[in-house]
Amino acid sequence: MTPAEYIQLKAFARIDGALLALLWVASFACYILGIANPVYSMVAMLLMVATPFFVGRRLSKFRDVGLGGTISFGRGWGYSVYVFFYAAILLALAQYVYFAYIDQGYLMKSLADALSTPEAKQMIEQYGIQQSMQESLEQMGQLRPIDYALNVLTVNILAGMVLGLPIAAMLQRRAVKL
Repeated sequence: MTPAEYIQLKAFARIDGALLALLWVASFACYILGIANPVYSMVAMLLMVATPFFVGRRLSKFRDVGLGGTISFGRGWGYSVYVFFYAAILLALAQYVYFAYIDQGYLMKSLADALSTPEAKQMIEQYGIQQSMQESLEQMGQLRPIDYALNVLTVNILAGMVLGLPIAAMLQRRAVKL
């Protein structure tokens, strides 16, 4: 890959990473709203499941428009990893802002409320995990907004590296020699 081709790949990936970040931020917003309304939880799940299809569609557009219809597996995987990387950075930034300035303990309170229902208490007692659930809630309460953001950043980058493999494999296309 020449330096110009690498610059082109990163430019397309930045744009598509920003679009994927919008999808992820919408999913995160629906997740938070889904705490009070289960319909939003379903929307959040659908948006997350759409991620590999979205990246695949953007990769095929890059292949067809930017590269004239051919792309190697390695370039496709690199493009996918970059898209996930840029989207993960933007999502982590959005989540940091949310947890630092907007949440004000809403998520933790909602989790504690959900675990204090009679049904949840009964289930926790049946499995004998009262102590571990209490410790987990305490540990989550001690996390800083940057901790949440960095955790999500790491998970999304690793997910991109793994999901990029089948996406690149399915969408690679070699030049036809006549």
